[in-house]
Amino acid sequence: MRITFLGTGTSMGVPVIACHCEVCQSADPHDRRLRTSALIETDAGENILVDIGPDFREQMLRHRVEHLDGILITHAHRDHVGGLDDIRSFNYVQHRKMDLYCNHEARVAIERDYHYIFDYHQFPGLPEARIHELTGDERFGLGSVEVVPVKAMHKDLPVLGYRVGNLGYITDANHIEPEELVKLKGVEVLVINALRKTKHFSHYCLPEALEVIERVSPRKAYLTHLSHEMGLYAAVSKELPEHVELAYDGLKVDI
Repeated sequence: MRITFLGTGTSMGVPVIACHCEVCQSADPHDRRLRTSALIETDAGENILVDIGPDFREQMLRHRVEHLDGILITHAHRDHVGGLDDIRSFNYVQHRKMDLYCNHEARVAIERDYHYIFDYHQFPGLPEARIHELTGDERFGLGSVEVVPVKAMHKDLPVLGYRVGNLGYITDANHIEPEELVKLKGVEVLVINALRKTKHFSHYCLPEALEVIERVSPRKAYLTHLSHEMGLYAAVSKELPEHVELAYDGLKVDI
């Protein structure tokens, strides 16, 4: 399979509006980050999206994505679900509802904030979706691949990471219980959030993310959900272990 990093930035993206720091003013395209999302392409030709933030439309057009087989949602903060209204383009061309996978907390928030998607209506052109609520303890098939949810905490909010085949994907987490980390053992590639170098109340910082990577022991790890406080891509890249890289928008990794 292949993962394409559609966005690797935080809720404000990089550059941040009205910020004049060296990262936000950088001319290096690696330092320009849309809100965090990823596309998983399977060997069978399926497209699985992880999170659907407010940059979803631009990301789909930029990468010429013409079909989606399902969306794995980590949690319902706006930078991870703010693009839901634009699934209607795929509804039109695929002639079916979009399948969304999330935990209970995310389902409640999505059905509240996007009630018009799920309410009975006769108004033409509204998005259409079907939510599959996950406990976090199950395994399920999505197309040709098995998906294993991984329970984590984003401060006091339960969120989900996902293992898809030999890929592990965790974002917006700052704690994972040991029994959940076991689900990631044996992955070839681990993607994990690292907001900045110093500690944060709801996200892994760089040292914490590196500790999780060491415990999981993937062949390769990529850091995502990066803020401008992390520093310049070129500078930080030189500080990382050999098997760890900063992800950047547009990066494609074959697994």
